[in-house]
Amino acid sequence: MVEKVITLENISLIDFLGTENQNIKQLAAAFPSSKIISRGNEIKIQGQTPEITKIHEILSSLIDHYHKFGKITHNSVNRYLSADSFTDEEVIVTSPDVIVYGSKGGVIKARTPNQQRLIDAVEKNDLTFALGPAGTGKTYVSVAMAVRALKNKEVKKIIISRPVVEAGESLGFLPGDMKEKVDPYLRPIYDALEDMIPVEKLKYYQENKIIEIAPLAYMRGRTLNNAFVLLDEAQNTTPAQMKMFLTRMGPNAKVMVNGDWSQIDLPRNQRSGLMEALTILRGVKGIGVVEMNADDVVRHRLVKDIVNAYTKLDEEKRAKRDAQAEEDEKNGVETNKRFRSNGRV
Repeated sequence: MVEKVITLENISLIDFLGTENQNIKQLAAAFPSSKIISRGNEIKIQGQTPEITKIHEILSSLIDHYHKFGKITHNSVNRYLSADSFTDEEVIVTSPDVIVYGSKGGVIKARTPNQQRLIDAVEKNDLTFALGPAGTGKTYVSVAMAVRALKNKEVKKIIISRPVVEAGESLGFLPGDMKEKVDPYLRPIYDALEDMIPVEKLKYYQENKIIEIAPLAYMRGRTLNNAFVLLDEAQNTTPAQMKMFLTRMGPNAKVMVNGDWSQIDLPRNQRSGLMEALTILRGVKGIGVVEMNADDVVRHRLVKDIVNAYTKLDEEKRAKRDAQAEEDEKNGVETNKRFRSNGRV
């Protein structure tokens, strides 16, 4: 016997539970092998794991429904009870302003003009590059677009990957199996998914390979079809890794590549695969490129100022390097002239 407790937060109990708990009684009647008890703002579920998981899924969907519409009715409960699998979704997003509804009923949508341009680019193109500094919402918007595609049955699965660049410690010396070694690198992706999909459903999706999160090296040899595929932190790919990833695209795939060229962690002598891909692929039909900047930062207000400060520093360094290169070239030319005049060359 397994027990799970769900707490109803910011919910009118009469509107959610129904008069004399009719909505919960209706749900309980559909699962006679389990026990569903409503006390105050808590709902306790007791039973076997598979059924408990399904009941929790339905209750999570009802909570989402309540936050969207403000009330649960007899028909609402019937609608969720009639769903034949975990992959059936209640919310098919029709509002042009909404990407997806969050796991707690919140609305997830573009918060800046460039975020909206990114959404438009993804809808228009099969391959989209999103470029910009930290905090501009690249990963969050990308994950939301992937979740929407899955909910709307545009794809059968979500595949999210990123290169694992070792900084300081070698993965081989970190404790745990490979998943435990790389999960910290993938934490921002897990955080975004948990904002958009109830925990139990997310676990189900991962266990059944409907959502895959893995290091880039795991993509080798695969054909990624009927999937929304996201490559995050792509500035840390090598040219060979980027080519490998891009050539995995199947006939029915939507691919996003995110990167921040100000945070390249590759060795100094290693060219970024993202930079090379942008040079090679710009102008190719069916490929979108959206560049974001400090104005798109949606974190703490200071993050925008921090990004601007570092951008200014990078520009100053670039200007100095260009000036030095020009001076070196000029000096080199003058030296060659002197050598020739002395008969040395």
